[in-house]
Amino acid sequence: MSTIARTLDHRRHATAQDLGLLIGRAVVGVTFVVHGWQKWSGGIGGTQDGFAAMGVPLADVSAVALATLEVVGGALLVLGALTTVVAPLLGLGMLGAAWYAHRDAFLVSDGGSEFVLVLAAVAFLLALVGPGSWSVDALAARGRR
Repeated sequence: MSTIARTLDHRRHATAQDLGLLIGRAVVGVTFVVHGWQKWSGGIGGTQDGFAAMGVPLADVSAVALATLEVVGGALLVLGALTTVVAPLLGLGMLGAAWYAHRDAFLVSDGGSEFVLVLAAVAFLLALVGPGSWSVDALAARGRR
């Protein structure tokens, strides 16, 4: 394979990878925003009561923190901004949800943890591999060079 062919193949792979990361960030980020907004728009008091009933420590503070993290962190994921900070926090939040709210079953249809574990896995994946070239983080890194 010629150098030009290898370069074009690498660029095609990099573009596909960046597109995949953008799609993943957008879908998961919007999902977090919607779920966080639901906690706020439904009245944070109901979320706090639900957290307390599930035995979440510091339920009043935890509900506000998670709802805020989901809205702000989800928006930052969509943008690919502060990804290595926000993504692991979102992942940890979903592990908490799996434990406190969904630990009695796996399938979502049974009230299980499957959905929040997928969100956690994608969040940790983004924390480990980064947001890709089509992100605010990448723009900021290029600006520092």
